[in-house]
Amino acid sequence: MDTSHEHPQRRQERSRVALVTGGARRVGRAVAEALHAAGFAVAIHYRSAGDEARELAAALNRARPRSAVALKADLLLAGQLQRLAQQVLRRWGRLDLLVNNASTFYETPLGRITEAAFEDLVGTNLKAPLFLTQACAGALRKSRGAVVNISDIYAQRPLRRRAPYCAAKAGLEAVTRVLALELAPEVRVNAVAPSAVLWPIDDSGDEAAHRAMLARVPAGRLGGAESVAGAVLYLASEAAAFVTGTVLTVDGGEALV
Repeated sequence: MDTSHEHPQRRQERSRVALVTGGARRVGRAVAEALHAAGFAVAIHYRSAGDEARELAAALNRARPRSAVALKADLLLAGQLQRLAQQVLRRWGRLDLLVNNASTFYETPLGRITEAAFEDLVGTNLKAPLFLTQACAGALRKSRGAVVNISDIYAQRPLRRRAPYCAAKAGLEAVTRVLALELAPEVRVNAVAPSAVLWPIDDSGDEAAHRAMLARVPAGRLGGAESVAGAVLYLASEAAAFVTGTVLTVDGGEALV
């Protein structure tokens, strides 16, 4: 069918649609930008980074009208997860890709682990991806879509003073495999497990600390947010049409040493 004279808005509505949680900053932003460049319409979820999410959506819409929206939700509240999924469907009528990227990450040394910190870390890194996937499952089945969960190499390797975080990411990888079975054959479910790809937000700029960290990475550098975005693009693409239930490690070889 020749669609060269089709109305631009109708052509836009036929685009694949992605929902990226935590899509306003850092890795999430890089994922949203890469998916948009690949032709997706993108729903950029945020909790507190409203200005950044709206700025990104505006920039993407200037490049391609009606191709992006910023949506606020607290992922710890199950009712808001259902609403988030419904907002995407009301906007575009479909959902083809869910990227569960939003995460909290901070130290919780044994002896100082609080119930609030445990619930926050497990809530954002495990509970929210599971319940949001559940909320989106019907739409993803209809589009024969995909889910990509952002895990961490420390789901499989111990990291001192972060037991709840590591446990949550290990659970996320287990959930990835279970949902790959439950949602097959219509929906593929995979995960990306990066190492540190960016310096922390509160990085001190200590050169000695930077050298020590890079010495643990055979690639000799941090991967940058784009390395994770590239892995998500692959798992969302036709090239990965026979890939499900897998965890793709993106760590410059760090897990080897």
